[in-house]
Amino acid sequence: MIELPSGIDIKNLVNDLRSFSWEASETLLYYAQILKDSKNKNDILENGNINDPVTLADLKVNEIIISKINEKYRNVNWKILSEENVKKIPFESDLNHDWVWVLDPLDGTKDFIQGTSNYAMHLALNYKNKPFIGLVLIPEKDELWIAYGEEVWCERRNGSKLKPSFSKTKDLKDMTLVTSKNHRNENLKNLIKKIEFKEVIIMGSIGCKVTSILRGECDLYICMSLPNKSSPKDWDFAAPEAILKSSGGALTNLYNQELTYGKSNFEQGGIIVASNDISHHENLCLEIKDIITKYDLYPLPF
Repeated sequence: MIELPSGIDIKNLVNDLRSFSWEASETLLYYAQILKDSKNKNDILENGNINDPVTLADLKVNEIIISKINEKYRNVNWKILSEENVKKIPFESDLNHDWVWVLDPLDGTKDFIQGTSNYAMHLALNYKNKPFIGLVLIPEKDELWIAYGEEVWCERRNGSKLKPSFSKTKDLKDMTLVTSKNHRNENLKNLIKKIEFKEVIIMGSIGCKVTSILRGECDLYICMSLPNKSSPKDWDFAAPEAILKSSGGALTNLYNQELTYGKSNFEQGGIIVASNDISHHENLCLEIKDIITKYDLYPLPF
C-alpha cells in the first residue's frame, strides 16, 4: 500500500484539490468568455507561437495551482512539474524524486483559442514515476474527474457525482474511436481507414478524449507520434491515465507496456492506446499492431 508523505491525509488532500480545481475552472471560463466576446484572439495570447500557443489562461491557472499547493503544503517533500514552467526554465528537480506533481494548466490550448469546449486542466501526483492521484477538470462540462488508488468519480460544482459508464463494445471494428483534432497525421489517418471503425470522433485535449471513454461515448483512443516530430508529454497523460486505470480501463503503449514518466525530455512518443477495458486491452493492442505491420503504416521498432 502506497503511503502519502508524512502528515498528509488523503481525504483532506482531495478536498483541497477539489477547491483548487474549481477556482481554476472559474479562471478558464472567464478567459474563454473573453475569447468569445473579443474579435482579436491575440488579446489573450502570451506568445506568438501558433503551433505551441500560451495564453493568459494557461499562466493564471498555472499560478493558482502551484501557489495553492505550495501555500497549503509548504513543508511537504514533493516537487511540482508544470508544462508552463518547463517552457520558461529547465526542470532542475530530481526526476527520480518519489513524489512529483504533474500539471498541465490548459490541455487543448488550440481548442480553447478556437472557442470549442474541448479543453481541460490536468493535475496528477506521481509516486515513483507512476500516477497515484489524478484530476481532469473540464470547465465547459462542469466536470471534475478525480481518482486515487482504485477510487474514481466525477463531480459537478454543486457536489453531485457521476460514475464512469463504459461502453460494452469489445470488437475493434465496432468501436467508436476518438482522435485528435489539431494533431492528426497521414499515418494515423491510414490506420483509421484500414480498421474501418464504426465511428470516428474528432476532439481536442487528451483529458477530454479519455473522459469521453469514461462516459461511454467512445471506446478507444490512439495517439501516434511520428519519429523526430513533437510528442505528447508527461503532463498530457499522467492525470488521464490515473482516472482511466482506476475506472478499469487501460492506457499503455502499443506493446501493452505502462507509460514511463520522469524521463529527461518528458516525452511520451510512439503509439499510445487508451481503451475501455483492461481485460481486452492487450488483444486490442495486438490487433492494431498486426494491422500496422501488415500495411507498413508506421516504423515499428520490432
